[in-house]
Amino acid sequence: MQQTVDREVLERDLAEFLDIARTPDYCPNGLQVEGKRDIQRIVAGVTASRALIELAIEQGAQAILVHHGLMWKGDPQVVRGFRKQRLELALAAGLNVFAYHLPLDKHPEVGNNIQLGRMLGWPSDRAVGDKGLVHVGALQQPQRLGDLLAYVETVLGRKPDIQGVSDPDRLVRTVAWCTGGAPGYVEDAALAGADLYLTGELSEPSVHVALETGVSLVGAGHHATERCGVQALGSWIAQRHGVQVTFHDLFVTV
Repeated sequence: MQQTVDREVLERDLAEFLDIARTPDYCPNGLQVEGKRDIQRIVAGVTASRALIELAIEQGAQAILVHHGLMWKGDPQVVRGFRKQRLELALAAGLNVFAYHLPLDKHPEVGNNIQLGRMLGWPSDRAVGDKGLVHVGALQQPQRLGDLLAYVETVLGRKPDIQGVSDPDRLVRTVAWCTGGAPGYVEDAALAGADLYLTGELSEPSVHVALETGVSLVGAGHHATERCGVQALGSWIAQRHGVQVTFHDLFVTV
């Protein structure tokens, strides 16, 4: 018989494991929508989109686990349009919505950043930046920028954008990375001595900083760089509580 976990037990367990109380954020971390008490099946994904909610309902799940949840600081104080549709679907089905943002980015075991570094085989010697999100490491052997970009594309399944110093023959000795939308940390990467800084998406100001500090700035995709954390967290939940957790990759082009 498939095991179940009590909603409140899972909520407390995740709050402790991810240390959400000590991670300031601009969204609520934890249980964003309360659903059925007994959870047997969880559908995991990067974003709590309507498509993921519908898929979870179709598969008979009692909860979804995501990195990008339903509520953000600065959102309109009204429930209408696509926000109403998402909430309406989740509430009607008794679907719990668990969302973890910065606590999942920075977690030392299942976090997006540590998991992405492991996927790429990049060493993490230290973490820098105001929230300690940027990982920095020296490669065992210097590598051509062109070869590194090809490798990133193979691992993530998406062709990365390169800005700043873009000579494919440039030798990269030290790399830095931060998943998702973190182009503003390029200066921290440069100050830490990185030749290359990889993040999910780029911004116009970050390109100029990269050029002026001599950094190769890589945009590898917001979604593409943040698939690994929620998968690792889902595996942790499955092993700890014996419930079924399945990850669904619904959007991989950004």
